[in-house]
Amino acid sequence: MTRLRVLVAVAEHGSVTAAARALNYAQPSVSHHLARLEAETGATLTQRSGRGIRLTDAGRLLAGRAEEILGRLDAAERELAAHVEQRQERIRLAGFASALATIVPAALSRLAAGHPGIDLLLTEAEEPEAMRMLRAGQVDVALVARHMQDGTLIGPPTDTKGARARLILDEQVHLVTRPQPGSTHGSGAQPGAAQPGAAQPGAAQPGAAQPAGAQRGADEAGPTDLAAHAHSPWIAGCEHCRGHLVWLCQHAGFSPKIAFTTDDHVAAQALVAAGLGVTILPSLAIRAARHPGIHAQPLPGAWRQVFAVTYGQPPGPRAVDHLLDILTLAAAAAATGPGPASPRNGKPA
Repeated sequence: MTRLRVLVAVAEHGSVTAAARALNYAQPSVSHHLARLEAETGATLTQRSGRGIRLTDAGRLLAGRAEEILGRLDAAERELAAHVEQRQERIRLAGFASALATIVPAALSRLAAGHPGIDLLLTEAEEPEAMRMLRAGQVDVALVARHMQDGTLIGPPTDTKGARARLILDEQVHLVTRPQPGSTHGSGAQPGAAQPGAAQPGAAQPGAAQPAGAQRGADEAGPTDLAAHAHSPWIAGCEHCRGHLVWLCQHAGFSPKIAFTTDDHVAAQALVAAGLGVTILPSLAIRAARHPGIHAQPLPGAWRQVFAVTYGQPPGPRAVDHLLDILTLAAAAAATGPGPASPRNGKPA
């Protein structure tokens, strides 16, 4: 294990000297562990690069796996210590910004009230980084989101063997525009999100029927026609959001002219309010921080799903299971509109 830690440190810090400093080892000791690891594996893990070294392809592969192995071992030690010594249980969660601004605070409030012995640490991270942290054992839960096209997720919720994804929310995607002159829209009413447990769309094309149990958004005034904005400048988000935007527009008969790209949902809304373009945003992004100068209209057939991803086979730590249940309840409570919200009863996706 020590040699694997040395390799991970070299990969992380970029040199033997920096790795030795981080590990509080002597530099020759780090070089010795690397040489022994190469002898044991029969693979060349490092090579000279100028005055230093860099990892080979084999070295990078082993370093990635070593990070996962060491992370899981560290997590197991913490869980065992909490069980044996009755320490306060700690859960580490990584998630995207709009989830941390909406359903996570509500879940934390419920968790603190019902399970005061659990300590929760939060990290903001988009999916690639959140999943890397989960694989490495740096977090216990990763909140990730996936758009749907033709009723199918764009890519799997996770590509990590041994990970489990639990669906906690189906949410509507909205067309966000500047209110028309004289319109009463844009006053700050929050758009509705579909309740977790709503039936999934059979065909996610514009104009398709919404899933059963979905609520119409507070701003909605009629069918949304993306084609009406074929000549408008568009504001695109992250890579997945941009791909979903392009797909929706192409199914409406045009290719969008993307004038701005930003991952910041607040900035995107401000650009729309300034009359610089139109965009699409999921319900959580608008609910997290809504600009008063926008009009949000649900796009029929356009949906995003939010997953809580954990690592390892069941049963998981009790504290993590509690958090997953409470996240599901908080997501259900976040759904607006008439009628009760119905969570998915804890069923994995």
